[in-house]
Amino acid sequence: MKKEFIKVTEQSSRHRHLEQMSVKEILTGINEEDAGVPKAVQEAIPAIEAFVLAAADKMLSGGRLFYMGAGTSGRLGILDASECPPTYGVPFDLVIGLIAGGDSAIRRAVENAEDDETQGWRDLQQFSISEKDVVIGIAASGTTPYVIGALRKCRENGILTGSISCNPGSPVSDTADFPMEVVVGPEFVTGSTRMKSGTAQKLVLNMISTSLMIQLGRVEDNKMVNMQLTNDKLVDRGVKMLMERAQISDYEKAKQLLVEHGSVKKALLAIGS
Repeated sequence: MKKEFIKVTEQSSRHRHLEQMSVKEILTGINEEDAGVPKAVQEAIPAIEAFVLAAADKMLSGGRLFYMGAGTSGRLGILDASECPPTYGVPFDLVIGLIAGGDSAIRRAVENAEDDETQGWRDLQQFSISEKDVVIGIAASGTTPYVIGALRKCRENGILTGSISCNPGSPVSDTADFPMEVVVGPEFVTGSTRMKSGTAQKLVLNMISTSLMIQLGRVEDNKMVNMQLTNDKLVDRGVKMLMERAQISDYEKAKQLLVEHGSVKKALLAIGS
């Protein structure tokens, strides 16, 4: 018999009468709640590992990674996806974030967008989604129709799926091939899943994208050798990496090499290091 599904994320906060608290009491209470998030993520590592191993195989064979979510969950997916190209020098269409309601929902909520069970699959079809690709549904509640509907259609079409949720035994977990559940408990403000749940989702997304990029060869030693040189800070970081790796003592010489070739990786290949 299946265990009854309970939305832990909607349970009442352990803290009462927040409006009567001092600012210090509010901050301390939030911090105390946040302190349990890393432990919840740690407990989910076996599930995250299983997903990453399966996703890496797909991506090494030319597949893409899609994140799907609504509200905070969707925005976190878009954030993680948008940071992969500058950090790891991958194409902008390798990791793609989709949000219920489209790009306008990134800054302003689109009413009822998350309740459409069919729109998520239509959004994926705009990218010619296929069995080569991987899709992660992100839903703190684990009940978002936009996400669940998309994952269901993905599975019907042989597309590998994962999910990140903060309620145990949720519908989205039942729908995904690789469910990842990070149960952080009730929020400081009851039901405000942008808080602990959002933090947990961000940590898991960091783990997934970073480990996948390492598996794809976008990191050497502990360095972002393929990062894009989009500002002075990153150019300086790249110069110092190149100086260390190639044992170049002249900063300007290393900078010239870096700018000429466009990345630390390409500069090292050019000089045979």
